[in-house]
Amino acid sequence: MTDSLNLPQPVTSRRTLLLGGLAAASTLALAACSKDPIVSARSIATAPSLTPAAGQKVVTRSLVAKPTTLDLGGVTVDTWAYGNTVPGPLLRANAGDMLRIPLDNQLPEDTTIHWHGIRLRNVADGVPGQTQNPIKPGSSYTYEFIAPDPGTYFFHPHVGVQFDRGLYAPLIIDDPAEPRDYDAEWVVVLDDWIDGTGTTPDEVFAKLTGGKGAGMSHGGMGHGGMGGGDESSKSGKTGKTGEGDTGEMGHGGMGGMGGKSPFGDAGDVVYPHYLVNGRTPADPEVLSAKPGQRVRIRVINAGADTIFTVALGGHEMRVIATDGWPVKPVMTDAFHIGMGERYDVEVTLGDGVFPLVAVPFGKKGVARALVRTGPGRAPAADAIPAEFKRRVLLGTDLKPAESARLKPKDPDDQQMLHLSGQMRPYSWEINGKPFGKNTPLILKRGNRTRLQMMNMTMMTHPMHLHGHTFALPNGLRKDTVLIKPMGSVYVDFDADNPGDWMAHCHNIYHAEAGMMIALNYAK
Repeated sequence: MTDSLNLPQPVTSRRTLLLGGLAAASTLALAACSKDPIVSARSIATAPSLTPAAGQKVVTRSLVAKPTTLDLGGVTVDTWAYGNTVPGPLLRANAGDMLRIPLDNQLPEDTTIHWHGIRLRNVADGVPGQTQNPIKPGSSYTYEFIAPDPGTYFFHPHVGVQFDRGLYAPLIIDDPAEPRDYDAEWVVVLDDWIDGTGTTPDEVFAKLTGGKGAGMSHGGMGHGGMGGGDESSKSGKTGKTGEGDTGEMGHGGMGGMGGKSPFGDAGDVVYPHYLVNGRTPADPEVLSAKPGQRVRIRVINAGADTIFTVALGGHEMRVIATDGWPVKPVMTDAFHIGMGERYDVEVTLGDGVFPLVAVPFGKKGVARALVRTGPGRAPAADAIPAEFKRRVLLGTDLKPAESARLKPKDPDDQQMLHLSGQMRPYSWEINGKPFGKNTPLILKRGNRTRLQMMNMTMMTHPMHLHGHTFALPNGLRKDTVLIKPMGSVYVDFDADNPGDWMAHCHNIYHAEAGMMIALNYAK
């Protein structure tokens, strides 16, 4: 990644309408609020069923999205989840398997599932109004797709700010030919939590937007504002909002543990809790193994507004993959992980009790689990391992394994994404306009497309591309990349998966406020 030194000033397009970012083709209510919406409501035909090939395994797992009450480790919350756990149930298949996943929607509003990072067929991508009709309350929908690439993935809704509830779960796609040269495997899901703590994500979003977001999104966003308190900034600096907000900017977290922040102002919401596998630091999950064992840890950032920095006390980590793609292994003491990113690491365990800690960047608090391989006393819940002051890896510095490289080819076309926004009025845009008013990018099947992304704000944005993976200039394969404040990066990808897709910031509040754009294949 290269920093852009001479970029234009931030675009600050005036907005009078908040378009529901994740409600891809908004409802009639949205059309009624806009004189000339680019995106109109439409009905989408039911996806054709897949027929498995001879000998192809079909992996079936039924899911139920419903309201539930959860114990997060001494903290009881009312939320929405897949069943009665957070994270939801682990789904697992082999590369090349067909997945058939029925979803029963018992929520009080529409929902979908997006299979984050999977290069799947377009009709299964889970974007309402673009790839499917939303799943109405009391209705069900069956997702069928083939998972072509092994790796660490996860799934979540693509409606409103539902992602900031308990609606997420890991999806692991295995490579049957991969040598299992480790003794154990742990899936570690990080999250920032606010739902059921006296407010909801919908109310947080209404506060950020001054109530202007109410009722504008699929799923009926808007349950009333929470009051003011936002700090205006045309360059994207934040006055954070959240439960118990007193104007605290929340910069007690990982500024390099006292150093200069590489991410600018990294989030808009002050969260009361940070979780590892659905547990608070006061009552953490315990991951058990034996001294000397080699463990593969698959780390997923399911946070809605938080970049984490991760370390395992008393250990080095060997990074082996990011976003499902292998890398040339690198040793580090800690690593940054943005919203929607995944990293696989290997660790040879020592003897004792060790904290696995995720520090929210630019915010106060920690998430943690415990690794126990023998007797010993657990460290304090707020203890910060010394590893945070040593080598801290930024994922874009990794280099790809040769098997993960795109075939060499010059780009056939180039598309531009200018990221801009402001806090008051709360709006985040791509190419000068919010989603629904910006012009979709048009892709030609068979082209090698170069996507130039320029961040015109003082915040870091994790940009995610649906249905494809891309290569950074050094060849690193990913589907989600952190773009630093006033920074620029280009990525190359093959337009080999026809359909109507999305690219957006994976800060859910930015996406819902408009930092999203369609990428449509030429018909």
